[in-house]
Amino acid sequence: ILVSNTSSLRLSRLALAAPDPERFAGLHFFNPVPKMQLVEVVRQDVTSEETLDRLTAFCGDIDRLPVVVTDHPGFLVNRALMPYLMEALLLMEEGVDKERIDGAALAFGMPMGPITLADHVGLDICVDVAESMRDDLDKPMADTPRLLRDKVEAGETGKKSGKGLWNWSDGEPDPEQKRDDALADRMILPMLDACVECLRLGVVAEEDEVDGTMTFATGFAPFRGGPLHYARARGVEDIVRQLEKFEEKHGPRFKPDKGWDRF
Repeated sequence: ILVSNTSSLRLSRLALAAPDPERFAGLHFFNPVPKMQLVEVVRQDVTSEETLDRLTAFCGDIDRLPVVVTDHPGFLVNRALMPYLMEALLLMEEGVDKERIDGAALAFGMPMGPITLADHVGLDICVDVAESMRDDLDKPMADTPRLLRDKVEAGETGKKSGKGLWNWSDGEPDPEQKRDDALADRMILPMLDACVECLRLGVVAEEDEVDGTMTFATGFAPFRGGPLHYARARGVEDIVRQLEKFEEKHGPRFKPDKGWDRF
């Protein structure tokens, strides 16, 4: 079995060069690997069931939680996470203080603000993943902010370089939690919409898999029960209405996915 840990490249394209495409798949681990329990087991078009069974068993053997996903751009986690990160970075470029952005996300229940998370991931990785996904998605994503490109070009790629959107010589950022529902919606709702898209397209099979995966892989506000549980609890009509308002103001990247009709 040959596997790739890619977070964004399409496995169906890589499979064209695999010695045995039926035994080629993805095992996408998350950083920091020693702490993150979830692994996306990614099937491409001709991955055999035997290969998937062996890979999910392997994840169990190394004390990890496997979720089988299809070869969708960004799979499930990055497909949902990147719109959240990009929207936060656009807000910063629009002049919103990064302390306020991270504080709103923390108050919503996220374990880390998106600006801090982007620095942890690496700003260069954020650019690469977003642009790789953007080319393959039917729905538009937010443009990569100029601010982000400038940071990468200057070598300020985040925590690993000592400086990114935060100055890491000052230690781990500790923005004050402050509830801001409008700001949180601008970041969180694109994530929810991407989760609905992934469910509609069969990237994962069940709602519970979406909620469990996003909770374990991204720390999505655990007390809210996962993004789709939160959407149901808040009210799907309210979510769709707010997405439509954002679409009118900010463009088609906020257009509600047609999968909301199934809820």
